This record gives sequence, C-alpha cells and structure tokens, in this order.
Amino acid sequence: MKTLRKLPLHVVLVLVGSVVVVPLLYAALSGFKSTDELSRNPFGLPEHWLTGNYTDILGSGDFWRLLGNSTLVAVATTVLVVAVSALAAFSFARFAFRGREVLFMFFTMGLMFPFAVAVLPLFLILRYLDLLDNPLGVILPQAAFGLPMTIIILRGFFRQIPGELEEAATLDGCSAFGFFWRVLLPMARPALGTVSVLAVVASWNNFMLPLLVFTDSKWWTLPLGVVQFQGQYSAEYARVFAYLVLAMVPALALYSVAERQLVGGLTAGATKG
Repeated sequence: MKTLRKLPLHVVLVLVGSVVVVPLLYAALSGFKSTDELSRNPFGLPEHWLTGNYTDILGSGDFWRLLGNSTLVAVATTVLVVAVSALAAFSFARFAFRGREVLFMFFTMGLMFPFAVAVLPLFLILRYLDLLDNPLGVILPQAAFGLPMTIIILRGFFRQIPGELEEAATLDGCSAFGFFWRVLLPMARPALGTVSVLAVVASWNNFMLPLLVFTDSKWWTLPLGVVQFQGQYSAEYARVFAYLVLAMVPALALYSVAERQLVGGLTAGATKG
C-alpha cells in the first residue's frame, strides 16, 4: 500500500526527468553524427561515432576564450552579489531601525522589475560611464538584478539564527561585524552555497545583457558564441549540437558538484521557515 501511494509521485518524477534529460541526450548523441546521418537517422544511435565535431570545437581558441569570458563574468558577479547581499541581509535581519521594512519592501519590488524595461536607460547609463565593451558593464548590472532574490533568501536564513548566540558573542567582546564574519557566515554556509549556485547559473545563461554591452567579439560570452556559431554553421546541424552540448557542460558540472549544497540550503531554509 505504501508503494502504491508513492506510485503517482514516481510517475511524475519520471515524466519530469524525461522532459529534462531526453533533449540533452538527443543533443549529445547528435553531436557524434554527421549532418547527413542526422538528417537520415535523427533519432537512432550514431552508425559511426564521429568525435570530430567535439574535438574541432575543443581545439578552437575561440571556444576557450568565450568560456574564459563567461567564467570571469559569472565568478565576479557571484562574489559581488553574495558579498553585498550578505551584508544587506544581515542588517535587515539583525538590526531594528526606522524604515527597515519599507526599505526591504523596496528590494523585494525588484523581483517584479523586468529587465526588458531597463534596457534603454541601462544602455544610456553604461555608455555615459564608458562601460560598454567592458566586463564591468555586465558584472555590475547582473549583480544589481541578482540582489533582491539573494537578499530575501539570506535574510530569511539569518533571522533563524538564535539571538542567544549573538548575545554570547557580544559578551565575549565580539563586535557586530565580528559576529557576522566569525559566527553567522559559517553557520549560513548552506544558504550561501545556494545563492552562489543560483547567481552563477543566472550569469552563465544571460544573453540579453552581454548582447547589449559587448560589440567587440573578444569579450563575448558563451551564449553569444552559440548564436554566432549557429549562424556560421547553420547547415551543419551536428556541429551545432556539439557546440551546444559543450557550452552546457560547465554549468551542468557545477550543478553536479554543488547539488548537495544547493538542496541542503533550500531544505534548511524550508525547515527553518
């Protein structure tokens, strides 16, 4: 009876997993085919496993330059957004001051602000600050748009830390920042890991902002490189599939490594909430 009760849940999980995995598997297998074979046999296994599509891309300096640019932008954005959000969330969670909830509501309203609305004013600001064709022109706006969600997650976690710990740290001569640095951050490691993974993935997949900022191809990120590659090899579908798979591998690898940290942070936040 217990197994029967869980059967619908397992069916739903299998269906959702299939929707996610099947396209990835199809793209990976298609990259091992020639374009001619892909048109003749789109759904079967490769007749001859061709690794040339993958090795040619990996041997290209352009791919590694795009990968390096995406990594630079993602890491810098994550460090900035997590550092600023942690300090802001600490203030909202542990200090009582006039207008705190109004200011926090101002940050939460940022979740409802679509990026498309900010494209024109953002472009004008970046041009005025001479940040076009500059990685900071992508890093700073990405961090700004990532602040609301990150602050909300970290504030909820920080508020669950017992006040007795802060009182004990204060009696031991620990300042407010000392408590934040030595006690709060180590305890909030799961939440920090969660928001870090979310920030990296959001930056890695961002297409509109790099398209807006970068006109010089030397600063292009992987999403821009994918579009350029598709246009250059529009008739070679197998090669395009190989490029798409290789562009996804770093993000998938990061998620695989940080999966336990991500799930642990979300579970801890839900349990504490």
